[in-house]
Amino acid sequence: MTAMKTTAIRWAVIVGTIAAAITPIAARATDPVLPPPYAGVYQPQGVDEIGLWHDDDDDEHALAASPLVIRDEKLTAYVKRVLCDTVGDDRCAPIRIYIIREPAFNASMSPNGTMRVLSGLFLRVRNDSEFGAVLGHEFGHFESRHTLAAFKGRRSGTDLLAWTALLASVAPSYGMARSYDDLRYSVYGSIFRHGRDQEREADRLGIAYLNHSHFRPQSASVMWHTVMAEAEASARAKGLKKPNFKTIAFTASHPPEAERAHYLAALAAPDDAGRADGADRYRAALAPWMPVFLDDQIKLNDFGGSDYLIENLAETGWTAPLWLARGDLYRTRGAQRDYANAATFYANAIDLDPTLAPAFRGLGLTLVKTGRTTEGQDALRRYLALSPTAPGAKLVRMMVPQGTNP
Repeated sequence: MTAMKTTAIRWAVIVGTIAAAITPIAARATDPVLPPPYAGVYQPQGVDEIGLWHDDDDDEHALAASPLVIRDEKLTAYVKRVLCDTVGDDRCAPIRIYIIREPAFNASMSPNGTMRVLSGLFLRVRNDSEFGAVLGHEFGHFESRHTLAAFKGRRSGTDLLAWTALLASVAPSYGMARSYDDLRYSVYGSIFRHGRDQEREADRLGIAYLNHSHFRPQSASVMWHTVMAEAEASARAKGLKKPNFKTIAFTASHPPEAERAHYLAALAAPDDAGRADGADRYRAALAPWMPVFLDDQIKLNDFGGSDYLIENLAETGWTAPLWLARGDLYRTRGAQRDYANAATFYANAIDLDPTLAPAFRGLGLTLVKTGRTTEGQDALRRYLALSPTAPGAKLVRMMVPQGTNP
């Protein structure tokens, strides 16, 4: 056996050892699972976990004073109620929730019990059940101590790479350098794979919470179909190729969306499909913030994705804020063909709510753009009458002829 073959075999053994250490064997995603017994209030154990909690306590202190946090007691109480209804009152009692104004689909939990919910999540779910699916998933990460496991896995991998880099530098050769590169890719791949396995475990816990709650567990799969449909609509509007939801990139930290939608549907208790989904409570809680969150989404300049989200929310019934948002979306894109559609959408919003001042503003600006100046100015006058002290009122008055201001 040549020296190069011996070296390769030794490196293969090392690669296999570190992969086993970093990535424990995960249970199949479709195996049935029950929520673990509640063990009471948890306290950090060991130097690593105590250190992580200390860092999270510092981060939470800064987060509590952040201007990005939405300080709405009713909205925060709604999110906490959905979490408690999903995982149980005993589990959720010590959790602190912060809603961050950021138009992205995400939520997360820190090891010390801090939950962050980005405002974009509200637009991508349509009821309590779908919201609970996301919150339960994040709570599954928390209850399984995934952050600690990931921290230890990354440290083990990077420590190994540091030592092998040192050893490789002592006996440099082409074969040694190539073997080190193989090890490096294997370690990084194991870390990413470990992250995907953690996501699958959190998915399984999340669906277990839903199965044992009063929510409809099938909503977890529906929510991921919504995510995929939004991505497809966004790509289609940009003339891009349809995303492939079945592939796993080397550096992916999450399983493919299609895989998640499939195994979450399989894990949902079939006898519970008739449960209530809490759509009415969701709409009532979101109503004061819907115009704000929709406006933030439109400003992302993602026409296809935004239009899909508006239509998806409207499946349970069009509202004045949804028509207003769609009018703003089309008017903002600014193609001449969009103005006729925007005018119709604003008119629909006004039909549902004749006191919705922003709809008159959007209608007026749209009509002026299409040469219907007199009608547009009439709509702008109505806007000024309804909202004379609005931030943009001064600019709008400049568009209305003198002597006709309200």
